[in-house]
Amino acid sequence: MSDWSQKVVLITGASSGIGRALAVELGRRGASLGLLARRAETLHEIAKDVEGARGHALALPADVKDANAVRAAAERLREKFGRIDVMIANAGIVPTTHALELRADDVAEVMEVNVVGAVNSLTAVLPEMVEQGSGQVVAISSLAAYRGLPKSGAYCASKAALSAFFESVRIDLRGTGVGVTIIHPGFIKTPVTEGRAARMPYLMELDDAVNKIIRAIESRKKSYSFPWQLATIVRAGMLMPIPLYDWIAARNSFRE
Repeated sequence: MSDWSQKVVLITGASSGIGRALAVELGRRGASLGLLARRAETLHEIAKDVEGARGHALALPADVKDANAVRAAAERLREKFGRIDVMIANAGIVPTTHALELRADDVAEVMEVNVVGAVNSLTAVLPEMVEQGSGQVVAISSLAAYRGLPKSGAYCASKAALSAFFESVRIDLRGTGVGVTIIHPGFIKTPVTEGRAARMPYLMELDDAVNKIIRAIESRKKSYSFPWQLATIVRAGMLMPIPLYDWIAARNSFRE
């Protein structure tokens, strides 16, 4: 999939961070893009950036929590460009909350955006992809999906659910021509990480992270975790005895 000029891509959470950077870079590579997020004015600004980078873009203001709105946005994109080749479920929120301060409504909001929003995005494109016998759905998960981290209960749970959900979908879609790619990034310089006092090991520049994500999509990787140094540490953590993991994790909060 190196020739993006022949591809139509729907990106959720396209108004900032990874989503915005992916949109601009794929636009530079000639892709036709559907930009989905809640902030219409910001989306129109990004669409101009994409057009200036030699791509094509359609702003699609919608809330990923609203299944009907996401479906309508996907229909608009298909009407303009004829089909959808790639869907990148990137929309998400990253709360930092100690267990003693958790509120059920706040946790539900994280699940609605990070998990149900991705499900709404998938179901808006999947039937047509299967019908055309081609396509790729991409979930932007996190290395936080592997084990629980301090002050990250809702976030870790949402990313673990997202990864497991798309893994199940990947198995279901074998033989359909539709691929599934699950991306597990580490720490990336975005508005989400700005201002944190905590140490964030192997913090990556946004452009570097975007290029890695695009290469993983082009290779149709089933799962891709990066940077490799942090991914290796996280995988090692999965094998640790629980008392040892708890002792280490409690002394290394990245959520301050």
